[in-house]
Amino acid sequence: MRDNSGKTPIWQAIADALRSDLADGKYAPGDKLPTEAGLAERFGVNRHTVRHGISALVEEGLIRTRRGSGAFVAATPTDYPIGQRVRFHENLVAAGRRPDKRVLQVEERSATTGEAKALQIAPGDPVCAYHGLSLADGQPIAVFESLFPLGRLTGIEEALHQTSSVTEALRLAGISDYTRSSTRLTAVRATATHALHLQLSEGDPLLKSSGVNVDQAGMPVEFGRTWFAGDRVTLTLEG
Repeated sequence: MRDNSGKTPIWQAIADALRSDLADGKYAPGDKLPTEAGLAERFGVNRHTVRHGISALVEEGLIRTRRGSGAFVAATPTDYPIGQRVRFHENLVAAGRRPDKRVLQVEERSATTGEAKALQIAPGDPVCAYHGLSLADGQPIAVFESLFPLGRLTGIEEALHQTSSVTEALRLAGISDYTRSSTRLTAVRATATHALHLQLSEGDPLLKSSGVNVDQAGMPVEFGRTWFAGDRVTLTLEG
């Protein structure tokens, strides 16, 4: 749109300049843009005009904004397959991303009724709960909680203190291989805690995956729940 004088509106010129910056690779996917104040100084306008220009790029899907954090270059969603074998590290490497994990907490607690049913143990039986944050190329993409039956997996808690890899921890606990027996996907909203870890706003859309992994004898060894940032991951169901 142009004004009555035929000149390009200032906000549109700002959007065009930022779009050119993105096309030229000045900012990489996931990078934070300069602040509104910084952009206002660069273009010699007020912050409201800058905000209008950024909003145009948000509508185009080029920019994402996070309340209280600023504007970021939208990243191409990570393709994450969910099939009989779900391996975080292998999935991200195959997608051309750099995988990383941050351990938030490893604790022993009692299984709830639903958790016990998934793990085929009695309600109240002890489980090891592993809470963590999954990252791709340094950007958080998911918060997860993995539960392991302590009565069935001797040494799993100690193993998780040694490695952030579930596959390696299970190997140290005597499980040489495991497969996914069930997966359930639901759409949910980010809680305040999810938003904090994933650098989102409370209420933003998430994809929740709940799954059970079993050993070669078909016994459950892990019940996992993962909350994926909805705009950063594309979940692909295989098989």
